Amino acid sequence: MKITDVEVIVVRQDEVKMIGDGSQDTAVVLVHTDEGITGVGEVDSAPEVVKAIVEAPSSHDQCRGLKTILMGEDPTNIEYLWYKMYYYSYYYTRRSVGIHAMSGIDIALWDITGKKYGLPVSKLLGGRFREKIPAYCSVLMPDSKKGIDELVAHHKADCNYHGYKFGWGALGESEKKDVELVEYCRKAVGDDARLMIDIGMRWTDYKYALRVAKEYEKQKLYWLEEPFAPDRTEDFGRLADNMNISLASGEEFGTMYEFKDMLDNGKVDIVQPDMSRCGGITMAKKIADMAQLRGKKLIPHAFKTGILIGATLQLIAAIPNADMLEYCAQETVLSKNLVKHHFTLDKDGNVTIPSVAGIGVELNEEILNKYRRNAK
Repeated sequence: MKITDVEVIVVRQDEVKMIGDGSQDTAVVLVHTDEGITGVGEVDSAPEVVKAIVEAPSSHDQCRGLKTILMGEDPTNIEYLWYKMYYYSYYYTRRSVGIHAMSGIDIALWDITGKKYGLPVSKLLGGRFREKIPAYCSVLMPDSKKGIDELVAHHKADCNYHGYKFGWGALGESEKKDVELVEYCRKAVGDDARLMIDIGMRWTDYKYALRVAKEYEKQKLYWLEEPFAPDRTEDFGRLADNMNISLASGEEFGTMYEFKDMLDNGKVDIVQPDMSRCGGITMAKKIADMAQLRGKKLIPHAFKTGILIGATLQLIAAIPNADMLEYCAQETVLSKNLVKHHFTLDKDGNVTIPSVAGIGVELNEEILNKYRRNAK
């Protein structure tokens, strides 16, 4: 079997708001083969930039477009192809969007291999620890008590979530508001619910962060996520040493090299790789092993469409240190409808992990074609 084409389709809803909601658009990656098997992947990044990186013509030996690197290769040689892409695009894929583009391709390669051999990706990764996983509700932070109360009431009525995470949104505007909003969240979800807060990298001052974190200790957070930008490793470590809340991060990191630094020096407790950014399933499995070696939980970031959720569930099934699934509760047309099978919660708040071949998703071609923003 040989790769015959690598296609990136930019998909975007009609109106995109400048908020922290990555489910408003996406880059769908399709890897085609001469046997008629097509792998599906997704990238949570700047879709048009991802498309340019994949389709770019080669400049010289270590500055090749990703598509040119892959053409004619056997798609089941997944790890070999990961390192081939990394080496021959060395000038621009060391971190950031280059790694993001590789991630979507890597997911598609795993999907192809699973379909080729009639196995879910979790079986290719070594087998399953679980058939379902508890899910937590992940939403943007409203800017008022009323907004928080209404949001929680809406989602409590629909599902029995295992926790609630409020992130980005109105956080980071002022110290007083950061404290008040989390107090409102605790009252809304109840004393016994898991409550997680994602600052969205908006804190820039360590002393400010420590003061607010001390107030958050009163609300018994399950974790505090991304208080700083990912290059503030020293401040992550200082905060972890001086607060009594688990520290979570990882969605902005690429490759095992950045994760090693954050684990060892940033002292995070909850490791959150995003498979559409960190280097795909190949790299996410290595990161899971690194976290397991250090006694850390791995709870991937998955605030996108059903493509990423499908890939994430396959990894979660295959590792011992998974705890929960991030369930994107943003009600966008792409998060709900880009794949035919919507991952729903059962009465106990768990999501069943697909056992069909590949990553377990099928594109909704009607939605894909309706919202695509580029011709092939």
